[in-house]
Amino acid sequence: MNRFAFLLHPPTADDVGHKFPRAAKLSDRTIERVLSKVPPFKISKITGVRSKQGVEIEGWFIALPRTASQLLKMPVEDAYDLIVKAGRIAEKRGAQIFGLGAFTKVIGDKGVTIANNLKIPVTTGNSYTTASAVETALLGAERMGIDPKQARVAIIGATGSIGAACCHLLAGQVGSLALIARSEEKLQRLAGELRLTSNTSVSISTSTQQVVPEADIVIAVSSATDILVNPGDIKPGAVVCDVARPRNVSKKVNKVRDDVLAIDGGVIRVPGSPDFGLSFGFPPGTAEACMAETMILTCEGRFEPYTLGSDISAPQVLEIADLAKKHGFKVDGFRRFERAINEEEVEYRRKRALLARGTG
Repeated sequence: MNRFAFLLHPPTADDVGHKFPRAAKLSDRTIERVLSKVPPFKISKITGVRSKQGVEIEGWFIALPRTASQLLKMPVEDAYDLIVKAGRIAEKRGAQIFGLGAFTKVIGDKGVTIANNLKIPVTTGNSYTTASAVETALLGAERMGIDPKQARVAIIGATGSIGAACCHLLAGQVGSLALIARSEEKLQRLAGELRLTSNTSVSISTSTQQVVPEADIVIAVSSATDILVNPGDIKPGAVVCDVARPRNVSKKVNKVRDDVLAIDGGVIRVPGSPDFGLSFGFPPGTAEACMAETMILTCEGRFEPYTLGSDISAPQVLEIADLAKKHGFKVDGFRRFERAINEEEVEYRRKRALLARGTG
């Protein structure tokens, strides 16, 4: 049986409090101080994943007891050391591939150093994250009453590896593409490529604030460490998919704007009857796209560093999407802040958008 392991960590100190009620009474600083003394460990065994092709796999979740804030603040060498220690636990368990989750996949050189220090291949999951982000954004548009073929889509961070892949995937499927990035030269080059391969109208800008207010769909994949999209920037009824880590979209958007659908990406339905051995806020049998990429590769027997570093090609993204379909993995809803969004909330936001536009 093929085997995998995937690395988890608590995004915030609050998440620790949700998982362990006793910790909810402690301050964030106290929680993080306690976490800093705990080494990586195996938190659960994963069973019951069975692909549409009849391939059954098993794996483990490895826990790294550090919040995103802790990981981002510590020297990168210390973060590497912790992640490698977690990877060695995966090796000892018999895993044939190791997936990096959440902020562990964006630290430093995005998995390259980790892979160089382990005996098993490593993947960040960003290829399937990209594929599912595009699919999820289009699904969100459908749920909010937006026709993609008439929609104006803004890609923040368009010239980066994930952004460019998103652009190539969307070209031909949407009304127009607005590319946003810092370098006008890179924007011109990418726009030229897209115009050669599709009839989609393409425009470029170096200003998020000039473009986002007119966009029906926004996909944020910039490597910027500051907030680029605030509540007042977004058109009523728009779908905003924030794939970037650190996040490009303000947390305030969901609190202030009940007339938009702001999501992090898709919830992926895992084939078979998966038992993950713990709850991470998703409906039973579902996982994040980066987790799913590790499982998809394991089902296919592709034990290789599939997604590492900053380079992600459109063919690579299309390939992992095809492999997902082959093995029965599919988008099955939306998520935000590592939690699933239920249909009632989506419907509520759609109705608020209609009212905001004066069409409800």
